[in-house]
Amino acid sequence: MQHLLKKKLNRLSVLSLLLLMSFSLPEPPKIKVYLIGDSTMCLYKGKQLPLTGWGMPFADYFDSGVSIDNCARGGRSTKTFVAENRWRPIADSLKEGDYVMIQFGHNDEAKTPQHPERYTPVPDYKNYLVGFINDARKKKANPILITPVSRRSFDKDGKALETHVEYSKAVLEVGEQYHVAVIDLDRKSRELFQQLGLVKTQMLFMDLDTAEHPNYPLGRKDNTHFNETGARMLAQIILNDLKEKKIALADHIVKGNNKPTVNPQAK
Repeated sequence: MQHLLKKKLNRLSVLSLLLLMSFSLPEPPKIKVYLIGDSTMCLYKGKQLPLTGWGMPFADYFDSGVSIDNCARGGRSTKTFVAENRWRPIADSLKEGDYVMIQFGHNDEAKTPQHPERYTPVPDYKNYLVGFINDARKKKANPILITPVSRRSFDKDGKALETHVEYSKAVLEVGEQYHVAVIDLDRKSRELFQQLGLVKTQMLFMDLDTAEHPNYPLGRKDNTHFNETGARMLAQIILNDLKEKKIALADHIVKGNNKPTVNPQAK
């Protein structure tokens, strides 16, 4: 009798377990992080490599609870990103708890006859940033501002020069006024460049000699855009800053605990 009772209890236990499993709670929705910006952030592939935007390695440092959508595009300013209807679909897709990481400036400040549409005066630049912030907050998403990453520029005494003075200042002012977290990538990248010096910073950029890389047989001397090494170091700066600022997104970082370092023997 006891044996039969025990068997029935075991069966009930199994059935109860199966029933509980069938009613298990669904996984929480992923946090989506939208990256909007320019060529220093965006995706590259194929014949464009080793050109690398910092958004590419950045996406590798999060757990499965985070999804990164890199919407950055080369050559875009705040003005053209909006004018080309790149922002509105993102704003419409935002959900509570999502993030928008915003880094423009390189093209906003550029007065070039080839692309006059890109130039955005500082007051307009600030207004576009405020527009991104307001649209994100309407959806209860979290905007994060990022100052434009520094270009590689040194004076004759080897001092790393500021290359985005007005536009970086504008980002910081908007962040303070609207109580938005700001990652000062301009300053922090410049500090990194100063640490490395004129020669060693070449290892971070698209600085290729003739025939050095099959995708660039004529070489490329570029003090704005980064190779994979440079992009990873920029991503590391941003990841560390998310942690320092105790932004909730940092709880999902699974790598990226180390400060950017370089091989001291690098050229």
